[in-house]
Amino acid sequence: MRQDTVIQDSSRGEVPSLKEVWKNSFSIGAAIEPYQTTGKHAELLKKHFSSIVAENVMKPGLIAPKRNEYFWDDADSIIAFAGKNHLKVRFHTLVWHNQTADWFFQDEEGNPLKENPEHKQLLLDRLKEYIRVVGNRYKNAIESWDVVNEVIDPDQPDGLRRSTWFNITGTDYIETAFRTAREVLGPEAKLFINDYNTNDPKKREFLYELVKDLQSKGVPIDGVGHQMHINLEWPSVSTISETIDLFANLGLDNKVTEMDISIYENDKDTYETVPQDLLAKQGKRYQEIFDLFKSKKGKISQVITWGIADDHTWKTNFPIKRIDLPLLFDQEHLPKPAFWGIVDPSKLKE
Repeated sequence: MRQDTVIQDSSRGEVPSLKEVWKNSFSIGAAIEPYQTTGKHAELLKKHFSSIVAENVMKPGLIAPKRNEYFWDDADSIIAFAGKNHLKVRFHTLVWHNQTADWFFQDEEGNPLKENPEHKQLLLDRLKEYIRVVGNRYKNAIESWDVVNEVIDPDQPDGLRRSTWFNITGTDYIETAFRTAREVLGPEAKLFINDYNTNDPKKREFLYELVKDLQSKGVPIDGVGHQMHINLEWPSVSTISETIDLFANLGLDNKVTEMDISIYENDKDTYETVPQDLLAKQGKRYQEIFDLFKSKKGKISQVITWGIADDHTWKTNFPIKRIDLPLLFDQEHLPKPAFWGIVDPSKLKE
């Protein structure tokens, strides 16, 4: 279902290239699936974005679905597309509690690993082996790496997610992942910790303390990835500003890694036809946030949207199934007010 944009692009002549508009501030990227490396998605991508990240196909469960069995075709196709079109690539992600195959956490008989020293070492050895295999395959093709993803849980007393990784190894899996990545990928690789809701003060503080602890131990970490799945009201611009400054003050790079702005402010509302005023409001919201990003020049190296256009977005099914239009281009790949808000705000309707 197409939603008409507030501002049609057909009367505006040539649409400016998003990556060219922002090239002096930071690079602009998008998350993609392999099917989007051809056809109209690929053309939109090549015009407007300078980097890409795999939305799913470089996650552990898809690359290593079984013990000693690796599936490379989908990841390889994205790498090949990037190389052919001079696009930089982020790797997402080496370690995650989700979309990781069960074999990682099972013994040779298929039983769950236990919380004991023997199984801890087994799991860490598997982690190192996995990172070495993946790293050696792609180290010359990747600009930056999400080494660990979503390890913070603000509902825990210490702020650390009680994943199987943590339950068996404590925080050793985090340190091991970063150290192994540096060993395999070399000193020039950019290594990131990535998480969502980093603008939430409580979660942000836990992440900050973890990163400081890693730094104090000499763990090689280069930056923090802020997913930035936000909405029309949350979080405040000032909160985003505080978050960027907090980690920049540790000497770390910041990347906005999965940005989209939902038109909903809760998990219940749905629209059959999205009101035009919400799309206009979304345009203003993108404008004010990108104005902030611009003011942080030198502290943010990259902004990535979690998708190319509204015809393919994870928000269609999360947190519930509904029409959501969180990206810069509409379902027919025309620029939305969201696009004009960060390219030429004078074209936004008041």
